[in-house]
Amino acid sequence: MANGAALTLGPVRLVARWSLRSADHAGRFTFLLVDMLRGLAEWRIYLPRTFEQSLAVGYGSLFIVLLVAGFAGAVTSLQTGYQFTGALPLYYAGAVISESMILELGPVLTALILAGRIGARYAAELGTMRVTEQIDALESLGRSPISHLLIPRVLAGLLVIPALTMFANATGILVGYLTAKGSLGLTYGDFEYGAQFFFRPLDLWYSLVKSYAFACAVTLIPCYVGYNAQQGAEGVGRATTGAVVSASVSILLLDAVITKLLLTAK
Repeated sequence: MANGAALTLGPVRLVARWSLRSADHAGRFTFLLVDMLRGLAEWRIYLPRTFEQSLAVGYGSLFIVLLVAGFAGAVTSLQTGYQFTGALPLYYAGAVISESMILELGPVLTALILAGRIGARYAAELGTMRVTEQIDALESLGRSPISHLLIPRVLAGLLVIPALTMFANATGILVGYLTAKGSLGLTYGDFEYGAQFFFRPLDLWYSLVKSYAFACAVTLIPCYVGYNAQQGAEGVGRATTGAVVSASVSILLLDAVITKLLLTAK
């Protein structure tokens, strides 16, 4: 009987522990968002730091974002040629390349790259400040860590990540066209006809909405995880890994939810 009771309580304890931990994180995250909204009034503090963070995030990430977008466009073009050659008109390749980049590959790949690059950086920086008591020092001086550290990073992501997504879309389409021109003999006229034939104005808005939602995941989650890091260097490493994983999973979840809400509601 005792063994049976222990086996029964084991899963119950795990579920209860997971539920309490999730509720704790939800409460902490909610209070953090409320503090950030209150801190928006202190624009003289965070505005200069926002421009510095925007330059670091945008300029530092531009090359890797465009590189990955170019490879994505090239691979999409080659796969389109492999699957559609002889079965469909060539102008379909233009539609597939452009729509794939705008609707899915551009926003998602950009967000996943930045989750690893920017999310890890934010979590490591804030986690190091937390465990070395730099954040506590700011609070003891009467300064708000939210206005000095978190708001500039979040606003920088919201400003820069949508722009990087649009650059990624354009680069992927351009490289996809050049690849299709060399491998399939696709003319610019056919490519343009296919891209325009299937294009809808909602596609660009859909890509932009995705980029803003992903920007929130890439910035808010790592900032929260790093801000609440504990247990020294080991805690910083664990916070950095957890921030990247949580942001990446959130991006994929938001991708599915936004697609369901915007594209299936027409």
